[in-house]
Amino acid sequence: MEKKSYHHVDCQYYPLYVVVNMAIFVSVTRDAISIQKLLAEVADDSHGALDFFIGAVRNVHEGKDVKGITYDGHEMLINKTLDDICREAERMWPDTHYAVCHYLGDLPVGGISIAIAVSSAHRAESFDACRYIIEAVKKRVPVWKQEHYTDGSSDWLPGHSLRKRAAPCCGHCGGSNHG
Repeated sequence: MEKKSYHHVDCQYYPLYVVVNMAIFVSVTRDAISIQKLLAEVADDSHGALDFFIGAVRNVHEGKDVKGITYDGHEMLINKTLDDICREAERMWPDTHYAVCHYLGDLPVGGISIAIAVSSAHRAESFDACRYIIEAVKKRVPVWKQEHYTDGSSDWLPGHSLRKRAAPCCGHCGGSNHG
């Protein structure tokens, strides 16, 4: 059963309430990503499995020494795409909970750029769903990265097209659950 909550959104003209799927939490932040917050978002007493993926800035890319990365993107579009990906995963692995947070701004080597938490009753679903989400994020979420190198130079890495693409196959459904 899908948990729902009604949240008040301030609006200049009238109060607005939106229905939020409590099994999915997505966010974009310019603050440090809180692993504890993501853990709390997916917590469920009926779930015995919890899987995390944490992406961090590495110190070398294609032979160049990296000192940091700037992540840039449109927050609303990123949130929508993250939510779409989590909903796809939820259809493939029912009774799972998702929390995904992506960082925007400057991060040094070792800084956490993305964190994904998935909970489910059993480990196979959590592992599969978490893997599906990070692979879809890498292919579809419009976040652009500018690497900064120790020699003082910087490069924008190849980005993502904003054209709609079919979801990558998870290997679980035989391709029948993808648009």
